Amino acid sequence: MRHALVRGVSSAIGRCELTHREREPIDLRRAEAEHGQYVAALTDLGCRVHELPADPNLPDSVFVEDTAVIVGDAVVITRPGAASRRPEVESVRTFLSHHLEILRMAPPASLDGGDVLRVGRTLYVGASGRTNAEGIAQLRALVAPRGYHVSPVAVTGCLHLKSAVTEVADGVLLANRRHIDVRAFAQRDWIDVDLREPNAANGLRVGGAVLFPAAYPRTAERLRALGIPVRTVDVSELAKAEGAVTCCSLIWDGIAP
Repeated sequence: MRHALVRGVSSAIGRCELTHREREPIDLRRAEAEHGQYVAALTDLGCRVHELPADPNLPDSVFVEDTAVIVGDAVVITRPGAASRRPEVESVRTFLSHHLEILRMAPPASLDGGDVLRVGRTLYVGASGRTNAEGIAQLRALVAPRGYHVSPVAVTGCLHLKSAVTEVADGVLLANRRHIDVRAFAQRDWIDVDLREPNAANGLRVGGAVLFPAAYPRTAERLRALGIPVRTVDVSELAKAEGAVTCCSLIWDGIAP
């Protein structure tokens, strides 16, 4: 059974944290509709979806990925780099405690789940504006006993590591290599985004398909041409909050319920 945890769009999303985008008005109703289509796509791709209620006090809380890093039958509850986002973690921890063993970070660590890319037993971790050295060190200590290796990656010019690189097939990375130190990914296979779509590196692998933003058709065609099944969704309003398709869910395999 594949599970996915999501959270509804906060009515306060217009007050979200922004780092690399200019603030634009966000149409709440359209964002909610996009999120509904995203949830429907996860269901179609075989996930049992669990949804936490929207929280009007937590503008960024639809982006549940940043609150946790799932490693097998355990989950590391993170300490997000933006202080305004730290209240998001407790409800996620409470829900996931019914499914997974809980591991926790402590101050002065900061780490966003969007900075963690798992490829096999390696966790590539972005050294970004949201994830510090202590966060990387604590993650390494927590996951090493479970057989995972942590490899730091320098990130520049984008919010998270997974803004710049994601896995779209076994060991195959989709990337905008301008934003990362590629030396960390020695001997990996690459697909480069179409440079007319510089923000197109974020795809969510679900089973044998990739859930992908409809805003980047040229890069989607590159994936399809290589035999990678692509399911597109419109996330244009959520993107105004500096979010993408990986940000909106936490996915793990486990028994039902």
